[in-house]
Amino acid sequence: MEKVLSIKEKVGYGLGDFAANIVFQTVMIFLMFYYTDIYGIPAAAVGTLFLIARIWDAVNDPMMGAIADRTKSKHGRFRPWIRWTAIPFGVLAVLMFTTPDFSESGKIIYAYVTYILMMMVYTANNIPYGALSGVMTADSVERTSLNSYRFVFGQSAAIMVQAATLPLIAYFGAGDKALGYQLTMALFAAIAVGMFYVTFFTTKERIEPRKTQATPLKEDLKDLLQNRPWMILFLMGLVTFIFLSLRIAVGLYYFKYYVGDENLFSMFAVLGTIGLIIGIPLSKPLTKKFGKRNTYIASNILSGLAVITLFLPSPNQYIVAYIISALVGFFNGPGVPILWAMYADTADYSEWRFKRRATGIVFSAATFGQKFGWGIGGAITGWLLTLFHYVPNSTQTPEAIFGIKLMLSIIPGILMVLSAGLLFFYKLSESFMEEIQVELANRRKEYDT
Repeated sequence: MEKVLSIKEKVGYGLGDFAANIVFQTVMIFLMFYYTDIYGIPAAAVGTLFLIARIWDAVNDPMMGAIADRTKSKHGRFRPWIRWTAIPFGVLAVLMFTTPDFSESGKIIYAYVTYILMMMVYTANNIPYGALSGVMTADSVERTSLNSYRFVFGQSAAIMVQAATLPLIAYFGAGDKALGYQLTMALFAAIAVGMFYVTFFTTKERIEPRKTQATPLKEDLKDLLQNRPWMILFLMGLVTFIFLSLRIAVGLYYFKYYVGDENLFSMFAVLGTIGLIIGIPLSKPLTKKFGKRNTYIASNILSGLAVITLFLPSPNQYIVAYIISALVGFFNGPGVPILWAMYADTADYSEWRFKRRATGIVFSAATFGQKFGWGIGGAITGWLLTLFHYVPNSTQTPEAIFGIKLMLSIIPGILMVLSAGLLFFYKLSESFMEEIQVELANRRKEYDT
């Protein structure tokens, strides 16, 4: 088995996250604002939509993980799903940002249908994609490196979205923002489809479950719920994504209504992502020196404290907000790829402890936790906007401005610091994982003889 992956394969894998993020980041950053200020449905209705979609994920995500684990093809278990879902992913992304001439009720129904279908296809694509990193190599450090490539490409897509979306909307729409959103997403979707095919053709699965392994879903879920390290990561991912969802979704509102110029938002978002990209490569050396857990704890605490300070700048001090955004990204960067490497470690731990491998179910349930956190964050954003009496496309009251500032800074900052506390209970150290890897390698040799 190859221990060190080639640069070509790492780049190919990373492009899959570029493809997903060119759509996902658009949804994270702009969909709430699009629904309230362009599409024309109430903020509270949007929040409820986001939460209901995540409740459905409670069924959909583990089911997809189980399906992926049981997929049999000449291309492996996980790679085929990247190719099968590529075109539906692109089509639904465009439909989600299409504004039909319906009543408010009709628009809400259309939003439910297109958003939930899009998230189902995203699940069918992203869960196998995430699980793929767990079967490309068994080396824990190499997995961290692989996921560093993934997130550098993913965040490069984020920069493209943050920098280009508003100018592209203005260019394609020529005054019609609804059309601008639709055509901009059509461009992003076309790029995403092409990138998914590149990922499919440049990666390889190397770790297989033993041929005699039984595959009842009930046993997979039982193993998962008894996997304490995974449960800790699940809860941490849930809290972390509430933090991200709140901070990202409210950013455009902050610049439009508090700073007074929504076009200044692009640089705020871009600088945050540049800081993240600069911080991501530090994950490997910091992991070697301090371990994955300790590095992640420090990353979350520092980024959480930094984001709290975003409450302080006045409207004309947006440059200060830019600097803080870059610092938040930089502090958060080292922890981003480590999380997925840790999930792969929990899959190995599960195989070592229960003598059964279910990589897909581990990553699907992890993805569900993060998406559920994202949905809760989106729901909270919509509900809080309503609670603080936000009115789209109007001069906001001091109460609404206070709420927008709170959602950008203090609330997500506290959540990020709290998420770090959960990791103090995570006990999969590097030395323990090395022992597990040696024993698993010996077991696999026995299975093959």
